[in-house]
Amino acid sequence: MFNHHDITRDACMLHGPLALHGYDWWWHSFTAQDDETGEDKPFFIEFFVCNPAIAEDEPILGQLPENQKAGKRPSYLMVKAGTWGEDHCQLHRFFAWKDVTMHKDAPYRIEAADCLACETALKGSISVSSEEAEAHPEWMCDAGELSWHLTVDKQIAFNVGYGASKPLRGAEAFAMYWHAEGMKSAYSGTVTYNGRTYTVRQETSYGYADKNWGRDFTSPWVWLSSNCLVSKKTGQPLANSVFDIGGGRPKVYFVPLDRRLLGVFYYEGKEYDFNFSKLHLHVKTEFAFEEQEDVVHWTVRQENTHAVMETEIFCRKKDMLLVNYEAPDGSKKHNRLWNGGNGWGTVKLYEKEKNSLTLVDEIEATHVGCEYGEYDE
Repeated sequence: MFNHHDITRDACMLHGPLALHGYDWWWHSFTAQDDETGEDKPFFIEFFVCNPAIAEDEPILGQLPENQKAGKRPSYLMVKAGTWGEDHCQLHRFFAWKDVTMHKDAPYRIEAADCLACETALKGSISVSSEEAEAHPEWMCDAGELSWHLTVDKQIAFNVGYGASKPLRGAEAFAMYWHAEGMKSAYSGTVTYNGRTYTVRQETSYGYADKNWGRDFTSPWVWLSSNCLVSKKTGQPLANSVFDIGGGRPKVYFVPLDRRLLGVFYYEGKEYDFNFSKLHLHVKTEFAFEEQEDVVHWTVRQENTHAVMETEIFCRKKDMLLVNYEAPDGSKKHNRLWNGGNGWGTVKLYEKEKNSLTLVDEIEATHVGCEYGEYDE
């Protein structure tokens, strides 16, 4: 059928000009259950690499005032991990490039000390004391302790197609590229967070794995995805379904395109593709984001020649974090990048027939990964 797996897009992309001025990251998010209470707890783990060609013996942190004065740009592997919920946190651990072992081609594999990421496994630990977090604002992180030992089974991919293909990667046409090799992934294993143990089970992990790379980020920055879906038509879980929406304002050769989102709904084996780069689909997108007092709220309407998808997602602000990254040029323009892992909402999927719409299903989504941010003006 479709399932466009392409692990070559998961390989490290930092060669040529991007080695000097670029980032690449592998993102993983999933839900675990508290061993004591059985409650759901969402976690994320990311391996973020930046500017290998300017490496020094120590990680170069771009937010350190003396590095900014000296005009030094960031260069390191940052292992980032954390959790969402009222005790949300993001933890960062930095490695100099000389301490990183990277398999350059597919399948990717990146290791440093006890931290490992590859197509099928994730291992690692981060420990940051509150004194350290306070003394090192350049780490851009909170205090806490997290360790993990997981297997990953990437089941359904979202391949954005020509936009991240070899010719356009080679030409560095876009400022930011995207590939979701595991938009529906099953994780299993254990996570320990601040002394509590959580078990990750394939069938309730509702996992997601993707990567982004390029020379800059996008503003606005949008991401919505879930594979914990229930059909309102039948009342049954949709076991072979997932949706994924991402993008913002992509830059092609430094010219920003207007707000464009890539989207897909893989509904029980049938793909509904809303990818603006596939011109024959005539994709139209309407998009709004609203920050309310207690929640943030996304509404997206995507239309192509044969279908319409209407997505409305909410997430409680107290469960979210403002996620931190610095760009390869050392700037930190995203200072209000909302990021959550337990959003909820509905997706309505319609098929077009001549001039009318037929409802395929209205779907309840929970455990939604969600993100929105715009650059500081």
